[in-house]
Amino acid sequence: MNVTVVSTGGTIASTDDDGDVRPTKSGSDLLDAVPDVDEYATVDVEEVAQVPSFEIDTATLEAVGRRVAALDDDATVDGVVVTHGTDTMEETAYYLDVALQPETPVYLTGAQRRPDETGSDAAANLQTAFRAAAAFEAEAATGTFVVFNEEVHAAREATKSHTTKLETFRSPNTGPVATFDHAGAWVHRPPTSETDAVLATDLDATVYVLKSGIGVRGDLLDAALDRGADGVVLEATGIGNTTKEFGRAVRDATAEIPVVVASRCFAGRTTPLYGSVGGSERLAEYGAVFAGDLPAQKARIKLQLALEAYDGREAVEEVFSG
Repeated sequence: MNVTVVSTGGTIASTDDDGDVRPTKSGSDLLDAVPDVDEYATVDVEEVAQVPSFEIDTATLEAVGRRVAALDDDATVDGVVVTHGTDTMEETAYYLDVALQPETPVYLTGAQRRPDETGSDAAANLQTAFRAAAAFEAEAATGTFVVFNEEVHAAREATKSHTTKLETFRSPNTGPVATFDHAGAWVHRPPTSETDAVLATDLDATVYVLKSGIGVRGDLLDAALDRGADGVVLEATGIGNTTKEFGRAVRDATAEIPVVVASRCFAGRTTPLYGSVGGSERLAEYGAVFAGDLPAQKARIKLQLALEAYDGREAVEEVFSG
C-alpha cells in the first residue's frame, strides 16, 4: 500500500537546544527513525508546516485540510499519516473528519516525549500509525483517526486527557476503535468516520468559547457580542448548567447569535433538565442548542463550519441536533 506522511511539526519533531524546545526534525527525519517501515507501506513524505500545535492557526489548519483533500482525491494514495503536536491534535483530526469526510483513511499521530528525550514515544507512535494503515486496509477504513500509545481513536471521540503521560489520548464515551499488541490489531468496531459531516472548509466565523463556574457573570458573553461574535460555545457545568447571571446573558444573546452548550466534564453529554435561570432546561427555552457529548473545542469548530456552510439560523443550529 502507498502512504503519504504529512508533517506539521509538534513535539514528535522537536529537539531541545539549550532550553529552546521547538520543531527541528523533518518528516523524513522522523521516518528514518521508524524500523521496518517497508513491511507496512511504501511511503512518501511532505511538509505542510513546522510549528508546535499550540501555534497552529486557522490558515495552517485549512492548508493541512487542502493537502489532505488532494491526497484523498489521488487514487494512488491508500492512506495518509499526519504528524502533529498533541495539544491541538484532536481539533485538527476533528476538522479533517467533519469538513472533508475523507474516503482515504487519515491517521494523526505525535509524541509526548521528544525524539531526543529518554523513553521517547515518537518512533513507536509513528510505527503504530503505519501498522494501523496496513491493518485497516483490509477493513476498508474511511475517515480520520488519532493513533497513540498502541490505540486508535475515532476523530470525533479522541481527546487529550493528561498533560504529559504517554497514554494521554482517550475516547471517554466509547473507548478506542482498535488496539495493538504483539499479535497485531484488535479491532473493536468498524473503522469509519463517526462524525456528522458539515461540508465546509473555511473557519472564518468568529466563535468564542466561554466557561462557566461558581460566580461567573454574563459580562464576557456581552463582550463577545460587542466584538461581533458570530456564535458562542458555552462550556457549562455538569449536564449543561450555568450561573443565573450567565443564564440571563444567554437569554439575551440567543436573539442575536447561536449559543451552543457543551460541558466541562470529561465524559457524558449535555441535555435540558434543570430549571432556574441558568439551568439547562431554561437555556433550551431561551433558544440555546446542545452539543451532546461533543467537547467545547470541537463544538467550536463545528459551529464555525456550520456558519460557513448554511444560511439561516435554523440550519446552523440543526447540525447539533444529531
